[in-house]
Amino acid sequence: MDDLDKRIVELICTSSQGSYRQLAKQLDVHPTTLIQRVKNLESKGIINGYRAKIDYMKLGYEYMGIVHIYADNLVEVLENLSKVPQVVGIFDVTGDSDAIAWVACVDREEFSGTVKLINSQPGVKKTNTAVVLSVVKDPFDFIPDIVDV
Repeated sequence: MDDLDKRIVELICTSSQGSYRQLAKQLDVHPTTLIQRVKNLESKGIINGYRAKIDYMKLGYEYMGIVHIYADNLVEVLENLSKVPQVVGIFDVTGDSDAIAWVACVDREEFSGTVKLINSQPGVKKTNTAVVLSVVKDPFDFIPDIVDV
Protein backbone atom coordinates (compact mmCIF):
# COMPACT_ATOMS: atom_id res chain seq x y z
CA MET A 1 0.00 0.00 0.00
CA ASP A 2 1.30 3.39 -0.89
CA ASP A 3 0.42 6.71 0.72
CA LEU A 4 -2.60 7.27 -1.53
CA ASP A 5 -4.06 3.86 -0.66
CA LYS A 6 -3.63 4.66 3.03
CA ARG A 7 -5.36 8.03 2.61
CA ILE A 8 -8.21 6.35 0.69
CA VAL A 9 -8.76 3.78 3.46
CA GLU A 10 -8.68 6.48 6.13
CA LEU A 11 -11.18 8.64 4.23
CA ILE A 12 -13.53 5.71 3.62
CA CYS A 13 -13.33 4.80 7.32
CA THR A 14 -14.39 8.31 8.33
CA SER A 15 -16.91 9.04 5.57
CA SER A 16 -17.87 6.69 2.77
CA GLN A 17 -21.09 8.50 1.90
CA GLY A 18 -19.74 10.83 -0.77
CA SER A 19 -19.57 10.08 -4.46
CA TYR A 20 -16.30 9.02 -6.04
CA ARG A 21 -16.06 12.54 -7.45
CA GLN A 22 -16.44 14.13 -3.99
CA LEU A 23 -13.97 11.74 -2.38
CA ALA A 24 -11.47 12.20 -5.23
CA LYS A 25 -11.66 15.97 -4.77
CA GLN A 26 -10.84 15.61 -1.07
CA LEU A 27 -7.85 13.43 -1.97
CA ASP A 28 -6.81 15.70 -4.85
CA VAL A 29 -6.86 12.84 -7.40
CA HIS A 30 -8.85 12.11 -10.55
CA PRO A 31 -12.07 10.14 -9.92
CA THR A 32 -10.90 7.37 -12.27
CA THR A 33 -7.72 6.97 -10.21
CA LEU A 34 -9.80 6.72 -7.04
CA ILE A 35 -12.16 4.15 -8.56
CA GLN A 36 -9.24 1.99 -9.73
CA ARG A 37 -7.55 2.21 -6.32
CA VAL A 38 -10.76 1.36 -4.44
CA LYS A 39 -11.44 -1.63 -6.73
CA ASN A 40 -7.87 -2.82 -6.12
CA LEU A 41 -8.27 -2.47 -2.33
CA GLU A 42 -11.55 -4.41 -2.56
CA SER A 43 -9.96 -7.20 -4.62
CA LYS A 44 -7.18 -7.53 -2.01
CA GLY A 45 -9.81 -7.86 0.73
CA ILE A 46 -8.67 -4.69 2.50
CA ILE A 47 -12.05 -3.05 1.90
CA ASN A 48 -14.75 -5.63 2.59
CA GLY A 49 -17.88 -3.56 2.19
CA TYR A 50 -19.59 -0.40 3.28
CA ARG A 51 -22.11 0.08 6.03
CA ALA A 52 -23.83 2.68 8.08
CA LYS A 53 -22.70 3.19 11.67
CA ILE A 54 -25.68 2.30 13.83
CA ASP A 55 -26.37 3.45 17.39
CA TYR A 56 -28.01 0.29 18.75
CA MET A 57 -29.21 1.98 21.93
CA LYS A 58 -31.07 4.69 19.97
CA LEU A 59 -32.77 1.91 18.00
CA GLY A 60 -34.11 0.50 21.26
CA TYR A 61 -31.46 -2.12 22.01
CA GLU A 62 -31.14 -0.92 25.59
CA TYR A 63 -29.81 -4.18 27.02
CA MET A 64 -26.32 -5.00 25.88
CA GLY A 65 -23.87 -7.41 27.39
CA ILE A 66 -20.48 -8.99 27.05
CA VAL A 67 -20.73 -12.75 27.58
CA HIS A 68 -17.53 -14.65 28.43
CA ILE A 69 -17.97 -18.19 27.16
CA TYR A 70 -16.19 -21.29 28.46
CA ALA A 71 -16.56 -24.15 26.00
CA ASP A 72 -15.45 -27.69 25.16
CA ASN A 73 -16.03 -27.70 21.41
CA LEU A 74 -15.26 -24.08 20.58
CA VAL A 75 -15.60 -24.34 16.79
CA GLU A 76 -19.13 -25.74 17.04
CA VAL A 77 -20.09 -23.23 19.75
CA LEU A 78 -18.86 -20.26 17.71
CA GLU A 79 -20.65 -21.53 14.62
CA ASN A 80 -23.92 -21.93 16.53
CA LEU A 81 -23.65 -18.54 18.24
CA SER A 82 -22.98 -16.76 14.97
CA LYS A 83 -26.57 -17.68 13.99
CA VAL A 84 -28.15 -16.02 17.06
CA PRO A 85 -29.63 -12.68 15.88
CA GLN A 86 -28.94 -10.89 19.18
CA VAL A 87 -25.23 -11.70 18.99
CA VAL A 88 -23.62 -8.59 17.48
CA GLY A 89 -20.09 -9.98 17.53
CA ILE A 90 -18.16 -13.05 18.58
CA PHE A 91 -14.49 -13.04 19.49
CA ASP A 92 -12.21 -16.07 19.79
CA VAL A 93 -9.90 -15.00 22.64
CA THR A 94 -7.09 -16.05 24.92
CA GLY A 95 -7.31 -15.83 28.70
CA ASP A 96 -9.72 -17.36 31.17
CA SER A 97 -12.61 -17.69 28.74
CA ASP A 98 -12.55 -19.31 25.31
CA ALA A 99 -14.71 -16.73 23.53
CA ILE A 100 -16.59 -13.50 24.10
CA ALA A 101 -19.98 -12.65 22.61
CA TRP A 102 -21.34 -9.12 22.39
CA VAL A 103 -25.14 -9.23 22.61
CA ALA A 104 -27.75 -6.52 22.05
CA CYS A 105 -31.39 -6.92 23.10
CA VAL A 106 -34.45 -4.69 23.29
CA ASP A 107 -35.52 -5.58 26.82
CA ARG A 108 -34.55 -7.52 29.91
CA GLU A 109 -36.62 -10.56 28.93
CA GLU A 110 -34.89 -10.87 25.55
CA PHE A 111 -31.50 -10.31 27.20
CA SER A 112 -32.16 -13.03 29.79
CA GLY A 113 -33.38 -15.41 27.09
CA THR A 114 -30.31 -14.75 24.94
CA VAL A 115 -27.90 -15.44 27.79
CA LYS A 116 -29.81 -18.63 28.64
CA LEU A 117 -29.73 -19.66 24.97
CA ILE A 118 -25.95 -19.17 24.89
CA ASN A 119 -25.63 -21.20 28.10
CA SER A 120 -27.71 -24.04 26.63
CA GLN A 121 -25.62 -24.46 23.47
CA PRO A 122 -23.94 -27.86 23.12
CA GLY A 123 -20.33 -27.53 24.24
CA VAL A 124 -20.84 -24.48 26.48
CA LYS A 125 -19.65 -25.30 30.01
CA LYS A 126 -20.49 -21.93 31.57
CA THR A 127 -20.74 -18.22 30.90
CA ASN A 128 -20.00 -15.04 32.78
CA THR A 129 -22.01 -12.02 31.66
CA ALA A 130 -21.27 -8.33 32.14
CA VAL A 131 -24.07 -5.86 31.43
CA VAL A 132 -23.02 -2.84 29.37
CA LEU A 133 -24.03 0.36 31.17
CA SER A 134 -22.91 2.72 28.41
CA VAL A 135 -20.74 2.65 25.31
CA VAL A 136 -17.88 5.07 25.92
CA LYS A 137 -15.95 4.24 22.75
CA ASP A 138 -17.63 2.33 19.95
CA PRO A 139 -15.33 -0.27 18.34
CA PHE A 140 -16.69 0.79 14.95
CA ASP A 141 -15.13 4.23 15.50
CA PHE A 142 -11.68 2.66 15.25
CA ILE A 143 -9.64 4.06 12.38
CA PRO A 144 -6.40 2.13 12.04
CA ASP A 145 -3.02 3.75 11.88
CA ILE A 146 -2.26 2.06 8.59
CA VAL A 147 1.03 0.26 8.23
CA ASP A 148 2.39 -1.25 5.04
CA VAL A 149 0.53 -4.39 4.05
